[in-house]
Amino acid sequence: MENHPINRQEPTASPKKASRRGLTRDAVVASICGFVVVLMVGASYAAVPFYNWFCRTTGFNGTTQVATSAPSDAPLERKITVRFDANVAPGLPWKFEPEQNEIEVRIGEVVTVFYTVTNQAARTTTGVAAYNVAPLTVGAYFQKINCFCFTEQTMAPGEKREMPVVFYVDPAVVADHDNDTLNTITLSYTFYPVRDAQPKPLAAGEGDQRKGSL
Repeated sequence: MENHPINRQEPTASPKKASRRGLTRDAVVASICGFVVVLMVGASYAAVPFYNWFCRTTGFNGTTQVATSAPSDAPLERKITVRFDANVAPGLPWKFEPEQNEIEVRIGEVVTVFYTVTNQAARTTTGVAAYNVAPLTVGAYFQKINCFCFTEQTMAPGEKREMPVVFYVDPAVVADHDNDTLNTITLSYTFYPVRDAQPKPLAAGEGDQRKGSL
């Protein structure tokens, strides 16, 4: 009597179980994708303040430093010419210019200069200034004690205002051999329009005195 082989069929998953596994896998993939998107968005927002902090700390890209007081040592005998540049971005009807195009300063000497801003529009407008210095290697040594930059400036129709900048060139620059041939620094500002200005107290726009804000 011959023995015939018995064909055994492997059990197959029911359509319902297979569908459930497919849905679970899709949910896991969707969750991972969502997490990655949230992480990327968060990183993009965090990158802006980190970049600003990095530039202010290192002077990268010509970003100047913020000082709280004048240097304790006397100024050096070495002098540097500081030039002043003023620009206005499209969309802001302002006239913006330095009172002096350039001055000669001693390294470590605290100096005050003024920029003049005039709102040429028949309406109140608001702008904010960005700045840098050239050459870019000097950013870490250009110390500003007082400045109108990165603070919104609201101007009434036809208003003219003088804005001070108080600064000094850090004496530490003489120890940086990359700046051994340095004899000129250019401080450049550009005012950009602010579409949705922050409300300010009425007294903030009063007076015609020489004043500025940090």
